[in-house]
Amino acid sequence: MSLHMLHPERIDETRMHAYSAFAPLLIHALAHRLARGQGMKELGRLEQSLVRLVEETDLAAPHAEAMKEFAVELIVSTLRNVREHPDAKHDLEEIGDRRAAGRSENPDTLEEQLQSGLEDSFPASDPPAVVSTAISGGSKEIVGTDEVLRCKKEARGKHS
Repeated sequence: MSLHMLHPERIDETRMHAYSAFAPLLIHALAHRLARGQGMKELGRLEQSLVRLVEETDLAAPHAEAMKEFAVELIVSTLRNVREHPDAKHDLEEIGDRRAAGRSENPDTLEEQLQSGLEDSFPASDPPAVVSTAISGGSKEIVGTDEVLRCKKEARGKHS
């Protein structure tokens, strides 16, 4: 039934039903797009703004305070669902939250700290053993550096 077919007395009632049915869907869709594009921080700002708008609106209607509570409930639950959606873009962690206490912002100081750390860790632990992992014609025994050097020494001794 189209709007033109409605009885004039039913127009306001149908309008209110449309608002109550579609408003949550529209808020959810808009918030979802905002979360995908801008991230959670912007979604938080939107929530604060919408809640403030509802709380500051003067309504000359019976049960105005209850209506406001329901509107805030709708905002909070809708945005919670958007935040939990897998497509929502999560904000990157702030670098300031990750920086260790006493860590410099100056690149020269950072380079100096890196060099100092490298020098303190030198010499490193035992060097890695050289191993053969190539398998051609059959399985080979995996040998370490000492075994390879011993075999080469024996081969040189045979040739001389």
